[in-house]
Amino acid sequence: MACYDRALRVLPMISVMGSIFLLSHQPGTTLQLAVPPGADKLGHAVLYALLAGTALFALLPVPPQRTLRTGILVVLICFLYGIGDEVHQAFVPGREASVGDLLADVAGAAIVVALWLRRTVCRQPTTP
Repeated sequence: MACYDRALRVLPMISVMGSIFLLSHQPGTTLQLAVPPGADKLGHAVLYALLAGTALFALLPVPPQRTLRTGILVVLICFLYGIGDEVHQAFVPGREASVGDLLADVAGAAIVVALWLRRTVCRQPTTP
């Protein structure tokens, strides 16, 4: 794969990271939405599921012997970005860091990675 192809595959991941950053940078008084309890956790899970999907896209193709390692790397990337996001929110007026949000972030990423691993492992040819 050419170097510029890999660089282009990273753009969706960077876009999702930028979107997460911009959403996190909104002061707490700006986001006054009437949402049911727990909906914010679902939002976190969905955003980080999207981040995990774009990270997998950036890392593909993956050799079969590195499938699990790649999945773990993607969840780790999302976990570390989630930590950074929560620390960032701690400095935004009206916002606060939340372990619950971080857990929702990791859960969303882990679900996408688990689905990808299942699909990838099921598609690999078995040797007799």
